[in-house]
Amino acid sequence: MSARRLPPCCGAACRAASIPLKRPEPPALLADPVHTPSKPGAQPGRAPFVKLPAGVRAVSALCLLLPLLLAGCRRQHFPKYPANFREFAYITNGGSDTVSVLDLVNMRQDRVIAVGSSPTGITASPTRNEIYAVNSGSGTVSVIDAENNRLAATIPVHRQPYFIDVDAKGERGYVANAGSNNVSVIDLAARRVIATIGVGEAPGLARISPDGDSLVVTNRASGSVSIVDPHAFRVRSVFTGCPQATDAVILPDSSKTFVACSGGHQVMVIGLARPASPYESEHRDRLLDFLDVGQTPVHLALKPDGGEIFVSNFGSDTISEIATGANEVGGAYNVATRPSGGVVSADNSTLWISNFSANTVGAYSIDDGQLVNTINVGDGPDHLALASNGFVLLAVDTRSGDVSVIRTISYAPDGTIHQGSLFTMLPVGRHPNDIAVKAFRVQ
Repeated sequence: MSARRLPPCCGAACRAASIPLKRPEPPALLADPVHTPSKPGAQPGRAPFVKLPAGVRAVSALCLLLPLLLAGCRRQHFPKYPANFREFAYITNGGSDTVSVLDLVNMRQDRVIAVGSSPTGITASPTRNEIYAVNSGSGTVSVIDAENNRLAATIPVHRQPYFIDVDAKGERGYVANAGSNNVSVIDLAARRVIATIGVGEAPGLARISPDGDSLVVTNRASGSVSIVDPHAFRVRSVFTGCPQATDAVILPDSSKTFVACSGGHQVMVIGLARPASPYESEHRDRLLDFLDVGQTPVHLALKPDGGEIFVSNFGSDTISEIATGANEVGGAYNVATRPSGGVVSADNSTLWISNFSANTVGAYSIDDGQLVNTINVGDGPDHLALASNGFVLLAVDTRSGDVSVIRTISYAPDGTIHQGSLFTMLPVGRHPNDIAVKAFRVQ
Protein backbone atom coordinates (compact mmCIF):
# COMPACT_ATOMS: atom_id res chain seq x y z
CA MET A 1 0.00 0.00 0.00
CA SER A 2 1.39 3.39 -0.94
CA ALA A 3 1.44 6.12 1.69
CA ARG A 4 0.04 8.58 -0.85
CA ARG A 5 -3.24 6.62 -1.15
CA LEU A 6 -4.02 6.73 2.54
CA PRO A 7 -6.20 9.41 4.17
CA PRO A 8 -4.24 12.39 5.52
CA CYS A 9 -4.37 11.11 9.11
CA CYS A 10 -2.81 7.80 8.06
CA GLY A 11 -0.15 9.14 5.72
CA ALA A 12 2.78 8.26 7.97
CA ALA A 13 1.92 4.58 8.25
CA CYS A 14 4.32 3.17 5.70
CA ARG A 15 6.33 6.12 4.42
CA ALA A 16 9.42 3.94 4.82
CA ALA A 17 8.57 2.42 1.45
CA SER A 18 9.39 5.59 -0.47
CA ILE A 19 11.63 8.64 -0.24
CA PRO A 20 9.50 11.69 0.65
CA LEU A 21 9.65 14.71 -1.61
CA LYS A 22 8.94 17.14 1.19
CA ARG A 23 8.83 17.17 4.94
CA PRO A 24 5.68 15.31 6.07
CA GLU A 25 3.36 16.71 8.70
CA PRO A 26 3.59 14.92 12.06
CA PRO A 27 0.73 12.38 12.22
CA ALA A 28 -1.85 13.58 14.73
CA LEU A 29 -2.77 10.09 15.90
CA LEU A 30 0.70 9.56 17.35
CA ALA A 31 0.03 12.23 19.97
CA ASP A 32 -1.60 11.45 23.31
CA PRO A 33 -5.42 11.39 23.00
CA VAL A 34 -7.37 14.20 24.64
CA HIS A 35 -10.14 12.95 26.93
CA THR A 36 -13.22 15.18 27.20
CA PRO A 37 -16.07 14.86 29.70
CA SER A 38 -19.17 12.98 28.50
CA LYS A 39 -22.29 14.98 27.66
CA PRO A 40 -25.27 14.87 30.05
CA GLY A 41 -27.20 11.62 29.62
CA ALA A 42 -24.30 9.65 28.23
CA GLN A 43 -23.49 6.33 29.85
CA PRO A 44 -20.54 6.43 32.30
CA GLY A 45 -17.25 5.49 30.69
CA ARG A 46 -18.67 5.64 27.17
CA ALA A 47 -18.46 8.50 24.68
CA PRO A 48 -21.78 9.92 23.41
CA PHE A 49 -22.91 8.48 20.08
CA VAL A 50 -22.74 10.84 17.15
CA LYS A 51 -23.74 9.73 13.66
CA LEU A 52 -21.09 10.67 11.12
CA PRO A 53 -21.38 10.97 7.33
CA ALA A 54 -20.40 7.83 5.45
CA GLY A 55 -17.19 9.34 4.08
CA VAL A 56 -16.04 10.45 7.50
CA ARG A 57 -16.86 7.02 8.95
CA ALA A 58 -14.72 5.37 6.28
CA VAL A 59 -11.78 7.66 7.01
CA SER A 60 -12.20 7.11 10.75
CA ALA A 61 -12.20 3.35 10.28
CA LEU A 62 -8.95 3.55 8.35
CA CYS A 63 -7.44 5.79 10.99
CA LEU A 64 -8.33 3.27 13.69
CA LEU A 65 -6.26 0.74 11.75
CA LEU A 66 -3.21 3.01 11.86
CA PRO A 67 -1.53 1.24 14.82
CA LEU A 68 -1.87 -2.06 12.97
CA LEU A 69 -0.46 -0.55 9.80
CA LEU A 70 2.47 0.86 11.73
CA ALA A 71 3.07 -2.47 13.45
CA GLY A 72 2.93 -4.25 10.11
CA CYS A 73 5.49 -1.88 8.61
CA ARG A 74 7.76 -2.38 11.60
CA ARG A 75 7.58 -6.19 11.39
CA GLN A 76 8.08 -6.20 7.65
CA HIS A 77 10.92 -3.73 7.34
CA PHE A 78 12.64 -3.60 10.72
CA PRO A 79 14.81 -6.19 12.48
CA LYS A 80 13.20 -8.51 15.01
CA TYR A 81 14.44 -8.09 18.56
CA PRO A 82 14.53 -10.55 21.48
CA ALA A 83 11.84 -9.99 24.11
CA ASN A 84 14.40 -8.78 26.65
CA PHE A 85 16.14 -6.32 24.30
CA ARG A 86 15.82 -2.60 25.00
CA GLU A 87 17.14 0.38 23.07
CA PHE A 88 16.43 4.01 23.80
CA ALA A 89 17.51 7.39 22.46
CA TYR A 90 17.88 10.25 24.94
CA ILE A 91 17.58 13.85 23.74
CA THR A 92 18.38 16.93 25.83
CA ASN A 93 15.79 19.70 25.39
CA GLY A 94 17.44 22.99 26.29
CA GLY A 95 14.22 24.99 26.12
CA SER A 96 12.13 22.55 28.16
CA ASP A 97 14.59 21.51 30.91
CA THR A 98 13.86 17.89 30.05
CA VAL A 99 15.26 14.77 28.43
CA SER A 100 13.00 13.01 25.93
CA VAL A 101 13.26 9.22 25.82
CA LEU A 102 12.48 7.48 22.52
CA ASP A 103 11.81 3.74 22.39
CA LEU A 104 13.75 2.56 19.32
CA VAL A 105 12.33 -0.97 19.41
CA ASN A 106 8.74 0.24 19.05
CA MET A 107 9.55 3.61 17.41
CA ARG A 108 7.62 5.80 19.81
CA GLN A 109 8.19 8.30 22.59
CA ASP A 110 8.63 6.46 25.88
CA ARG A 111 8.54 9.38 28.31
CA VAL A 112 9.88 12.82 29.21
CA ILE A 113 12.19 13.23 32.22
CA ALA A 114 12.53 16.53 34.07
CA VAL A 115 16.19 17.36 34.68
CA GLY A 116 18.11 20.56 35.46
CA SER A 117 18.07 23.91 33.71
CA SER A 118 19.10 24.12 30.04
CA PRO A 119 20.42 20.58 29.44
CA THR A 120 23.01 20.41 26.67
CA GLY A 121 25.47 17.51 26.35
CA ILE A 122 24.51 13.90 27.02
CA THR A 123 26.28 10.55 26.88
CA ALA A 124 25.68 6.89 27.75
CA SER A 125 27.82 4.75 30.02
CA PRO A 126 29.67 2.00 28.13
CA THR A 127 29.39 -0.41 31.07
CA ARG A 128 26.37 0.64 33.16
CA ASN A 129 22.77 1.12 32.09
CA GLU A 130 23.05 4.81 32.88
CA ILE A 131 22.79 8.09 31.00
CA TYR A 132 24.49 11.35 31.99
CA ALA A 133 22.99 14.72 30.98
CA VAL A 134 24.74 18.05 31.57
CA ASN A 135 22.57 20.96 32.73
CA SER A 136 24.34 24.18 31.73
CA GLY A 137 21.88 26.48 33.48
CA SER A 138 21.99 24.80 36.88
CA GLY A 139 25.59 23.56 36.87
CA THR A 140 24.71 19.92 37.44
CA VAL A 141 24.81 16.48 35.86
CA SER A 142 21.63 14.38 35.87
CA VAL A 143 22.04 10.60 36.14
CA ILE A 144 19.26 8.61 34.44
CA ASP A 145 18.67 4.91 35.13
CA ALA A 146 18.13 3.45 31.64
CA GLU A 147 16.36 0.33 32.93
CA ASN A 148 13.41 2.30 34.30
CA ASN A 149 14.11 5.66 32.61
CA ARG A 150 13.92 7.63 35.82
CA LEU A 151 16.16 10.28 37.35
CA ALA A 152 18.54 8.47 39.70
CA ALA A 153 20.81 11.27 40.97
CA THR A 154 21.93 14.86 40.46
CA ILE A 155 25.62 15.71 40.75
CA PRO A 156 26.69 19.36 41.22
CA VAL A 157 29.65 20.49 39.12
CA HIS A 158 30.67 24.07 38.20
CA ARG A 159 29.31 26.94 36.10
CA GLN A 160 27.90 26.47 32.60
CA PRO A 161 28.90 22.87 31.90
CA TYR A 162 28.28 21.94 28.27
CA PHE A 163 29.83 18.55 27.62
CA ILE A 164 30.49 15.24 29.35
CA ASP A 165 32.58 12.24 28.33
CA VAL A 166 33.01 8.88 30.07
CA ASP A 167 36.08 6.64 30.06
CA ALA A 168 36.03 3.19 28.44
CA LYS A 169 35.60 1.45 31.82
CA GLY A 170 32.61 3.60 32.73
CA GLU A 171 34.28 4.65 35.98
CA ARG A 172 34.86 8.38 35.52
CA GLY A 173 33.05 11.23 33.85
CA TYR A 174 34.74 14.41 32.60
CA VAL A 175 32.71 17.62 32.42
CA ALA A 176 33.91 20.79 30.67
CA ASN A 177 32.66 23.82 32.65
CA ALA A 178 32.70 26.78 30.24
CA GLY A 179 31.69 29.33 32.88
CA SER A 180 34.41 28.47 35.39
CA ASN A 181 37.30 27.53 33.06
CA ASN A 182 37.80 24.08 34.52
CA VAL A 183 36.99 20.38 34.18
CA SER A 184 35.13 18.37 36.82
CA VAL A 185 36.16 14.73 37.27
CA ILE A 186 33.30 12.55 38.55
CA ASP A 187 33.50 9.16 40.26
CA LEU A 188 30.43 7.67 38.58
CA ALA A 189 29.98 4.83 41.07
CA ALA A 190 30.07 7.20 44.06
CA ARG A 191 28.30 9.93 42.05
CA ARG A 192 30.50 12.75 43.30
CA VAL A 193 33.21 15.08 42.00
CA ILE A 194 36.68 13.89 42.99
CA ALA A 195 38.81 16.56 41.27
CA THR A 196 38.59 19.94 39.55
CA ILE A 197 41.26 20.85 36.99
CA GLY A 198 41.84 24.41 35.76
CA VAL A 199 42.24 24.72 31.98
CA GLY A 200 41.84 27.52 29.40
CA GLU A 201 38.99 29.97 28.85
CA ALA A 202 35.50 28.67 28.09
CA PRO A 203 36.26 24.97 27.65
CA GLY A 204 33.55 23.44 25.51
CA LEU A 205 34.69 19.83 25.30
CA ALA A 206 36.71 17.36 27.38
CA ARG A 207 37.33 14.06 25.60
CA ILE A 208 39.10 11.10 27.20
CA SER A 209 41.36 8.87 25.07
CA PRO A 210 40.44 5.18 24.58
CA ASP A 211 43.41 4.09 26.71
CA GLY A 212 42.41 6.51 29.48
CA ASP A 213 45.82 8.21 29.62
CA SER A 214 45.02 11.58 27.96
CA LEU A 215 42.18 14.07 28.36
CA VAL A 216 41.82 16.55 25.48
CA VAL A 217 40.13 19.86 26.38
CA THR A 218 39.20 22.46 23.75
CA ASN A 219 39.23 26.04 25.08
CA ARG A 220 37.02 28.06 22.78
CA ALA A 221 37.63 31.56 24.15
CA SER A 222 41.41 31.25 24.48
CA GLY A 223 41.87 29.41 21.18
CA SER A 224 43.88 26.66 22.78
CA VAL A 225 43.92 22.96 23.58
CA SER A 226 44.84 21.60 27.02
CA ILE A 227 46.11 18.04 27.35
CA VAL A 228 45.39 16.76 30.86
CA ASP A 229 46.91 13.83 32.72
CA PRO A 230 43.71 12.18 34.03
CA HIS A 231 45.62 10.14 36.62
CA ALA A 232 47.50 13.05 38.21
CA PHE A 233 44.62 15.54 37.67
CA ARG A 234 46.91 18.18 36.15
CA VAL A 235 47.47 19.90 32.81
CA ARG A 236 50.30 18.21 30.95
CA SER A 237 50.56 20.43 27.85
CA VAL A 238 48.92 23.47 26.25
CA PHE A 239 48.83 24.21 22.51
CA THR A 240 47.76 27.60 21.19
CA GLY A 241 46.87 28.99 17.77
CA CYS A 242 43.52 27.24 17.28
CA PRO A 243 40.89 30.01 17.15
CA GLN A 244 37.56 28.98 18.68
CA ALA A 245 38.67 25.40 19.27
CA THR A 246 35.51 23.27 19.30
CA ASP A 247 35.28 19.61 18.37
CA ALA A 248 38.03 17.03 18.88
CA VAL A 249 38.45 13.35 18.05
CA ILE A 250 41.07 10.88 19.28
CA LEU A 251 42.29 7.94 17.21
CA PRO A 252 41.38 4.44 18.43
CA ASP A 253 45.02 3.74 19.33
CA SER A 254 45.16 6.98 21.40
CA SER A 255 48.17 8.22 19.43
CA LYS A 256 46.75 11.50 18.06
CA THR A 257 44.00 14.02 18.50
CA PHE A 258 42.54 16.24 15.78
CA VAL A 259 40.91 19.53 16.81
CA ALA A 260 38.59 21.73 14.74
CA CYS A 261 39.57 25.42 14.85
CA SER A 262 36.13 26.81 14.00
CA GLY A 263 37.27 30.44 14.07
CA GLY A 264 39.36 29.85 10.96
CA HIS A 265 39.88 27.14 8.37
CA GLN A 266 42.21 24.61 9.97
CA VAL A 267 42.37 21.40 11.97
CA MET A 268 45.12 21.10 14.59
CA VAL A 269 46.91 17.74 14.87
CA ILE A 270 48.53 16.82 18.20
CA GLY A 271 50.55 13.72 18.96
CA LEU A 272 49.65 12.41 22.41
CA ALA A 273 52.34 11.25 24.82
CA ARG A 274 53.06 7.51 24.80
CA PRO A 275 55.63 6.77 27.52
CA ALA A 276 55.93 3.12 26.50
CA SER A 277 56.86 3.95 22.90
CA PRO A 278 60.37 2.93 21.75
CA TYR A 279 60.68 6.39 20.17
CA GLU A 280 61.74 9.07 22.63
CA SER A 281 60.00 11.80 20.63
CA GLU A 282 56.64 10.15 21.41
CA HIS A 283 57.15 10.31 25.16
CA ARG A 284 55.67 13.82 25.27
CA ASP A 285 52.72 15.64 23.71
CA ARG A 286 53.71 17.45 20.52
CA LEU A 287 52.20 19.63 17.81
CA LEU A 288 52.30 17.73 14.52
CA ASP A 289 50.53 19.97 12.02
CA PHE A 290 47.85 22.48 11.06
CA LEU A 291 45.74 21.17 8.17
CA ASP A 292 43.90 23.57 5.86
CA VAL A 293 40.25 22.63 5.40
CA GLY A 294 37.16 24.73 4.64
CA GLN A 295 35.81 27.78 6.45
CA THR A 296 34.36 27.35 9.94
CA PRO A 297 35.04 23.67 10.61
CA VAL A 298 32.57 22.79 13.37
CA HIS A 299 32.45 19.00 13.54
CA LEU A 300 34.76 16.02 13.01
CA ALA A 301 33.40 12.57 12.10
CA LEU A 302 35.94 9.78 12.65
CA LYS A 303 35.66 6.48 10.81
CA PRO A 304 35.41 3.56 13.26
CA ASP A 305 38.66 2.14 11.87
CA GLY A 306 40.38 5.49 12.57
CA GLY A 307 41.73 5.82 9.04
CA GLU A 308 39.92 8.99 7.99
CA ILE A 309 38.19 12.03 9.44
CA PHE A 310 35.44 13.99 7.70
CA VAL A 311 35.28 17.69 8.57
CA SER A 312 32.00 19.62 8.41
CA ASN A 313 32.96 23.05 7.06
CA PHE A 314 29.89 25.09 7.99
CA GLY A 315 31.11 28.30 6.38
CA SER A 316 32.06 26.90 2.98
CA ASP A 317 29.37 24.23 2.46
CA THR A 318 31.95 21.49 2.05
CA ILE A 319 33.21 18.29 3.64
CA SER A 320 36.99 17.82 3.91
CA GLU A 321 38.55 14.37 4.10
CA ILE A 322 41.65 13.86 6.27
CA ALA A 323 43.90 10.79 6.10
CA THR A 324 44.89 10.32 9.74
CA GLY A 325 48.02 8.26 9.11
CA ALA A 326 49.69 10.81 6.84
CA ASN A 327 48.01 13.92 8.37
CA GLU A 328 46.94 14.99 4.88
CA VAL A 329 43.77 16.52 3.47
CA GLY A 330 42.59 14.42 0.56
CA GLY A 331 40.16 17.00 -0.77
CA ALA A 332 37.01 19.01 -0.13
CA TYR A 333 33.65 17.97 -1.52
CA ASN A 334 30.68 20.18 -2.34
CA VAL A 335 28.09 17.75 -1.01
CA ALA A 336 26.56 19.74 1.86
CA THR A 337 24.71 22.93 2.78
CA ARG A 338 25.82 24.44 6.09
CA PRO A 339 26.95 21.03 7.38
CA SER A 340 26.91 20.91 11.17
CA GLY A 341 27.37 17.24 12.04
CA GLY A 342 28.20 13.82 10.72
CA VAL A 343 28.54 10.17 11.62
CA VAL A 344 30.13 7.22 9.81
CA SER A 345 28.50 3.79 9.58
CA ALA A 346 30.06 0.89 11.48
CA ASP A 347 31.27 -0.71 8.24
CA ASN A 348 33.15 2.52 7.32
CA SER A 349 31.25 2.80 4.03
CA THR A 350 28.81 5.69 4.49
CA LEU A 351 29.09 9.21 5.89
CA TRP A 352 25.81 10.73 7.02
CA ILE A 353 25.80 14.55 6.98
CA SER A 354 23.34 16.94 8.64
CA ASN A 355 22.69 19.99 6.45
CA PHE A 356 21.53 22.56 8.98
CA SER A 357 20.16 25.22 6.62
CA ALA A 358 18.77 22.89 3.95
CA ASN A 359 16.81 20.74 6.43
CA THR A 360 18.22 17.57 4.92
CA VAL A 361 20.52 14.68 5.74
CA GLY A 362 22.94 13.53 3.04
CA ALA A 363 24.26 10.02 2.47
CA TYR A 364 27.82 10.11 1.11
CA SER A 365 29.42 6.91 -0.20
CA ILE A 366 33.00 6.88 1.08
CA ASP A 367 34.07 4.12 -1.30
CA ASP A 368 32.56 5.78 -4.38
CA GLY A 369 33.35 9.34 -3.33
CA GLN A 370 29.92 10.72 -4.15
CA LEU A 371 26.64 11.82 -2.61
CA VAL A 372 24.13 9.01 -3.17
CA ASN A 373 21.00 10.41 -1.52
CA THR A 374 19.50 13.41 0.25
CA ILE A 375 16.67 12.93 2.74
CA ASN A 376 14.29 15.71 3.78
CA VAL A 377 13.99 15.94 7.57
CA GLY A 378 12.87 18.50 10.16
CA ASP A 379 13.98 22.08 10.65
CA GLY A 380 17.63 22.62 11.60
CA PRO A 381 19.10 19.09 11.75
CA ASP A 382 22.28 18.98 13.80
CA HIS A 383 23.44 16.03 15.92
CA LEU A 384 23.18 12.56 14.39
CA ALA A 385 23.25 9.13 16.02
CA LEU A 386 23.03 5.58 14.73
CA ALA A 387 21.10 2.81 16.45
CA SER A 388 23.18 -0.10 17.71
CA ASN A 389 22.45 -2.25 14.65
CA GLY A 390 23.07 0.60 12.21
CA PHE A 391 19.63 0.15 10.64
CA VAL A 392 18.26 3.45 11.95
CA LEU A 393 19.78 6.94 11.86
CA LEU A 394 18.41 9.63 14.16
CA ALA A 395 18.66 13.34 13.32
CA VAL A 396 17.99 15.96 16.02
CA ASP A 397 15.95 18.76 14.42
CA THR A 398 16.86 21.71 16.63
CA ARG A 399 14.37 24.26 15.31
CA SER A 400 11.28 22.08 14.85
CA GLY A 401 11.63 20.18 18.12
CA ASP A 402 11.57 16.65 16.77
CA VAL A 403 13.80 13.74 15.80
CA SER A 404 13.77 12.39 12.26
CA VAL A 405 13.99 8.60 12.09
CA ILE A 406 15.79 7.50 8.93
CA ARG A 407 16.13 3.94 7.70
CA THR A 408 19.69 3.63 6.46
CA ILE A 409 18.67 1.00 3.89
CA SER A 410 15.19 0.83 2.34
CA TYR A 411 13.48 -0.70 -0.66
CA ALA A 412 11.19 1.01 -3.15
CA PRO A 413 8.09 -0.85 -4.42
CA ASP A 414 10.03 -1.89 -7.54
CA GLY A 415 12.77 -3.44 -5.40
CA THR A 416 15.29 -0.63 -5.86
CA ILE A 417 17.60 -0.20 -2.87
CA HIS A 418 17.80 3.30 -1.41
CA GLN A 419 20.51 4.44 0.98
CA GLY A 420 18.36 6.36 3.41
CA SER A 421 14.62 7.08 3.62
CA LEU A 422 12.54 8.92 6.19
CA PHE A 423 10.44 6.54 8.28
CA THR A 424 8.81 8.93 10.74
CA MET A 425 9.36 11.99 12.92
CA LEU A 426 9.02 11.77 16.70
CA PRO A 427 8.27 14.87 18.80
CA VAL A 428 10.66 15.91 21.56
CA GLY A 429 10.95 19.13 23.59
CA ARG A 430 11.88 22.72 22.78
CA HIS A 431 15.33 23.46 21.39
CA PRO A 432 16.74 19.91 21.43
CA ASN A 433 20.52 19.88 21.68
CA ASP A 434 22.20 16.49 21.82
CA ILE A 435 21.44 12.78 21.61
CA ALA A 436 22.75 9.54 23.11
CA VAL A 437 21.69 5.96 22.35
CA LYS A 438 21.76 3.06 24.81
CA ALA A 439 21.02 -0.60 24.00
CA PHE A 440 20.96 -3.44 26.53
CA ARG A 441 19.18 -6.63 27.58
CA VAL A 442 17.17 -6.91 30.77
CA GLN A 443 17.71 -9.93 33.01
